[in-house]
Amino acid sequence: MPTEFNRVYLAAAGFHLPGAPVGNDDMDRYIAPINRISARIKQRILAENGIRTRHYAIDADGNTGQSHAQLAAGAIRDCLRQIDTTLDQVSLLSVGSSGGDALMPGFANMIQGELGAPPMQTLSSQGVCAAGVSAIEFAAQAIELGTHQLALAVAAEMPSRMFKRSRFAPRGYQSDFDAHFLRWMLSDGAGAMLFSRQPRSRNGLRIKLKWVHQKSFSGDYPVCMQLGLTEDRSKSFLDFASSGEAEAAGALSLRQDIRLLPHLFDVCIHEYVKLVEAGWIKSEEVDHFLCHYSSAKFMPVVEELLAKAGLTIPPERWYSNLATRGNTGAASIFIMLAEFLQEKTLHAGEKIFCFIPESGRITAAYMLFEVEDANAPESVQSAAAAGDSPGASAATPAIAAPHQPEAAPLPLQPLLTRLASLWQDYRSQAWRTPVIHRLVSGRFDVAAYRNWTAQWVPQVKEGSLWMREAVTSLNGEFAALGQLITTHAGEEQNDFQILYQDYQAAGGELPLEALKRNPGGEALNSYLHALASNSNPVGLLGAIYIIEGTGQRIVPALLPLLRQQVALPPQAFRFLEYHGANDEHHLARWLTAVEITLALDPKAAEAIYATAKRTAQLYLMQLEHIQD
Repeated sequence: MPTEFNRVYLAAAGFHLPGAPVGNDDMDRYIAPINRISARIKQRILAENGIRTRHYAIDADGNTGQSHAQLAAGAIRDCLRQIDTTLDQVSLLSVGSSGGDALMPGFANMIQGELGAPPMQTLSSQGVCAAGVSAIEFAAQAIELGTHQLALAVAAEMPSRMFKRSRFAPRGYQSDFDAHFLRWMLSDGAGAMLFSRQPRSRNGLRIKLKWVHQKSFSGDYPVCMQLGLTEDRSKSFLDFASSGEAEAAGALSLRQDIRLLPHLFDVCIHEYVKLVEAGWIKSEEVDHFLCHYSSAKFMPVVEELLAKAGLTIPPERWYSNLATRGNTGAASIFIMLAEFLQEKTLHAGEKIFCFIPESGRITAAYMLFEVEDANAPESVQSAAAAGDSPGASAATPAIAAPHQPEAAPLPLQPLLTRLASLWQDYRSQAWRTPVIHRLVSGRFDVAAYRNWTAQWVPQVKEGSLWMREAVTSLNGEFAALGQLITTHAGEEQNDFQILYQDYQAAGGELPLEALKRNPGGEALNSYLHALASNSNPVGLLGAIYIIEGTGQRIVPALLPLLRQQVALPPQAFRFLEYHGANDEHHLARWLTAVEITLALDPKAAEAIYATAKRTAQLYLMQLEHIQD
């Protein structure tokens, strides 16, 4: 749950951007295309990302004009200048970034040295976009505890030095798309926020930090954005005999696997659903939405996911400076908030909600600020202490699950809200089961794939059987569901044969009838057949939700990893490819079945949820038992 604050105020926010704005036509002077492929990548990316100008701390010859520490120092000076505060009044410097000018010491220490600042506590948080939020949270916690009265949180990024032609050109002809991609996305800049234990008034208002929430899903997903590993993520730059060899092998190229980006936003919106469900925030109460997205291409993605969750924030409440400032990584939300406060006229009672997704290895971060009347009495008692914790809210809002079709019927939304939360926990645990974690870690091979499919085939074979059995158990008004389920079962009745052929393509030699379910698969099979034999087993819609959701939401991310690690022809992965492409349609049909069911019996929602929960537990057991 979020870290809640009661005595933390944003006293000032500043930023620093090096040099003059660089337009799209001028980018070639700094990070020129290497070849025709690079030029085409540039054209495509700039057409999508919506960035018109950005700033670089290098000049057209590739010379460094300002160091990384100098960028951060500039932002700090701008921040302190706004309220006429000096560094000797600040006792904590908390910094977040992907890295400074030197590998060590810590970036915060280098900034302190650059400023010639007096002795103080420092913290260096290294990461990607959410590293700045970590710096904010540490500073805010120190203020809340009373160990510091004034604390600076700073974020700075300076990727331009990695993209200049002199570093990139030597291997540009063989550079992969993932390495080229970020050259046209990222730029330099720094931002700073000063937090105070005592409220500081600006225009009769004060800004209070209400809470910060971060959650990393790095144990679930493979690396998405990285620097220091080879293209296949198998070798560190430190494993090479020399720096020159590491660079020649591409281990010092900044890369992003864009195929994983849709999962980032999906995970982040699910986490937001949990915050709403727990009462920490309501979309209708968000007056200003500051969303850090790396490309304008992702703005409609976020909008669509929010809409599907029933959590739409009107476009007029969004604020972004991406078009004019570019994507400055961890510094983006700092620069964005500082400019926002300079440009906007605020009013007491308004809420400022910040959303920061990080692609490094999938992290979601959120912050909520509230504008208060400077003359209003300070509220120092926490909601939890008063017995009214946001997480204990009695009124659960109605939210449609993000992965369901837009504008889900209102009666379905309470159930879909609960299922969305259940799915988030199940998905995370599924990614961390031994078989999938081995795949994510790059340690999979043909034998592991053969073993997995051998245990999976007999489980898939049972799918259409228990569904058809359930159809025969439907009676009365619920018989109307029969056709939907029969159609679904018919589409999947031969799926096991496709998977068995994949098993054979991986070298499997056992006949179909000799393949056995593992203990988890046996338990899942027994549970589903037992339910299917009951009268009107509508709770099985919960089982379909988990099983089909796995095919739609987890399988597509596994397929590229399998193709990369398992030396087999494309036809060895037909089952996974089919389900990744078709299970979205299956879930749309599932939604219709749920709508029919709840119209006949609203109490069936509890059975659907309970069955989904037990199916998730048993499906995880099946994955846990897949051993070599």
